[in-house]
Amino acid sequence: MSFRPISFLLLILVWLLTMGAGRAQQPPPTEYHVKAAFLFNFARFVEWPPGAFPDTASPIVIGVLGENPFHDDLEQTVQHKILNNRTLAIKQFGSPKEATNCHILFISTSEKKRLPEIFDALRGSSVLTVGETDRFTETGGMVSFVNEGTKIRFRINESAAKSAGLKISSKMLSLASPPNH
Repeated sequence: MSFRPISFLLLILVWLLTMGAGRAQQPPPTEYHVKAAFLFNFARFVEWPPGAFPDTASPIVIGVLGENPFHDDLEQTVQHKILNNRTLAIKQFGSPKEATNCHILFISTSEKKRLPEIFDALRGSSVLTVGETDRFTETGGMVSFVNEGTKIRFRINESAAKSAGLKISSKMLSLASPPNH
């Protein structure tokens, strides 16, 4: 294993451990706390085309479409964080059309039956789609959370990301689990 994958995983681990620094006996992170940390780090390792941001002061918007399983974890994870001179904002979306103005979109399992409609509505926009439903990347999603034993990993559909004008760093690609066959 090369240094890069280890450094990415260490970054996530250190970040999760230091989030609770100064607090007594923090409970272990929940599944969605870990997934929120992944979403934050995806923003670090994805490059959007210049037109994806209205101006240089625009935030990186992480959206949730459907039921929000994160509750406050996502907001707490990105609160007061800055990436590439941009703040981060969290938005809840009611429709795929509204979500075309975000940068990372977590598509809840509550939207599983609407995935083809959602992907159609997002076509032509530079939105990194992230989900956790079975076969998410095989049906057009870009990043899928998968449980491997007790670990949360992710799979990447790089061709879907490229067709949206997104460039995923080699560091992130090297950490992805292999696709299902």
